[in-house]
Amino acid sequence: MSQDTTEAAAAASTPRVLTVLSFVLERLVARNDTLTAAAAAAAEKSGLKVFHGVRAPSISIPKYLERIYKYTNCSPSCFVVGYVYIDRLLHKYPDSLLVSLNVHRLLVTSVMVASKVLDDVHYNNSFYARVGGVSNAELNRLELEMLFLLDFGVVVSSRIFESYCLVLEKEMSMWTSSGDKVERPVIVINNNNTKYNNNSADDETEISVEYTLRSSSSPSLTVD
Repeated sequence: MSQDTTEAAAAASTPRVLTVLSFVLERLVARNDTLTAAAAAAAEKSGLKVFHGVRAPSISIPKYLERIYKYTNCSPSCFVVGYVYIDRLLHKYPDSLLVSLNVHRLLVTSVMVASKVLDDVHYNNSFYARVGGVSNAELNRLELEMLFLLDFGVVVSSRIFESYCLVLEKEMSMWTSSGDKVERPVIVINNNNTKYNNNSADDETEISVEYTLRSSSSPSLTVD
């Protein structure tokens, strides 16, 4: 099989949500990275300072998201819900900025939490840490920080989920002609079968998706 064929097959198997989310996040991070030093310094002292690394990781946002999906096999919906968590944090802490120093840690933490809420079967923190390039102890700490920053409001209603899908699609369509659509899961009532409590009065209906575990072992990665 040729390299072009292999790459085409890999692209076809990649959920569209990764392409859409990568595009939106890359534009946002690039814009924020160009802000003044004063704004960047203020962001580092904000509520999201725990997610800041020493330097920007060398792995790109698209490759990082693909890596998370490839090795954890979490449902595509986890990436939308993870984005909801990040957006909630940015609204709750308006001095915070999504920048190259924190986006990777925010992504792996938010997707892992979303997987625990959405997926019936999911990998543990130590596996996500290995995939995400951080230590198990650090990811445990980041998970707790995110949960407390969110006030444990991690349930996302079907209405909110759909609204974020539309926002992501609209943002991408403004700049490209691809017309990519985010995958929608079958929405069912979860009957409180989540790992965390729900403190969001707006999120009446939870999202649940079917999940099949794929056996895999992740190569090493380090995020400074």
